[in-house]
Amino acid sequence: MSTAVRKRRRAVVAITSGKGGVGKTNIVINLAVALARLRHRVAILDADFGLGNVDVLLGLAPTSHLGAVLAGEAHIDDILVEGPSGVKVIPSGSGVRSLTALTAAQWQRLQDALDEVEGSVDFLLVDTASGISDNVIDMLAFAERVLVVTSIEPTAVVDAYAVIKLMSSANSLKEIGLLVNNARDATDAQLVFAQLEVAAQRFLHRRLTYYGFIAHDPAIREAVLMQRPIVDHRPQSAASRCFRLLAARLSGTPAPDTRSLRLVTKPDSASGTEAPQCV
Repeated sequence: MSTAVRKRRRAVVAITSGKGGVGKTNIVINLAVALARLRHRVAILDADFGLGNVDVLLGLAPTSHLGAVLAGEAHIDDILVEGPSGVKVIPSGSGVRSLTALTAAQWQRLQDALDEVEGSVDFLLVDTASGISDNVIDMLAFAERVLVVTSIEPTAVVDAYAVIKLMSSANSLKEIGLLVNNARDATDAQLVFAQLEVAAQRFLHRRLTYYGFIAHDPAIREAVLMQRPIVDHRPQSAASRCFRLLAARLSGTPAPDTRSLRLVTKPDSASGTEAPQCV
């Protein structure tokens, strides 16, 4: 990727994870739709260049993919497809070995294309591949903010710390947020965050931003099998409400009314009432 320093809005958010299988792509899709429902213009870049699957999870059928743009054979507008709630999707290739390690020329074409997309949306969500390949690290460097997705599994927590460590070495000032997926309750999620926050402060001399958690919800599997975002399929489910709260926090807009959310609560010492704590 070009080393030229470019001023970017906080709208470019990379969602990543150290370990595969933590639900990162599902989070990207539902967060995008939740943001769109807050009247933001949203695009998703499927940055798992060799094994892209955003289009599959949304039941879309693109006629071309990012590989054509990187080869100089197509313009970014030629491959954009529209998903739920008007979310624009930039599909990636699946099983395309040549995209697993991009050349300098391909990176430049990608950056130029994303500059055009970024100018027409409020949020560009970058769904990276899992792990710490060169492609992943370069995409994290491109984004203004990074959201690391993990779960309560020890291996996922350790791998999340590895990603945070690499990002901190490359840019100690970049904002890094943490989201805990498939958490049973706020206590589990906050324990994971506390472990990573303590390690980051002690060894990396930096703070992390806690973006909350997505509740364990059996309806997520059902939505995935139907190739629909859960925020559309079951808008009142526990996970859907967490996604709406996450979208509100990420965009800095007032949180939706969640008074009916009773999955996870904590005492409010000031009022004696209970408040939902997905985020």
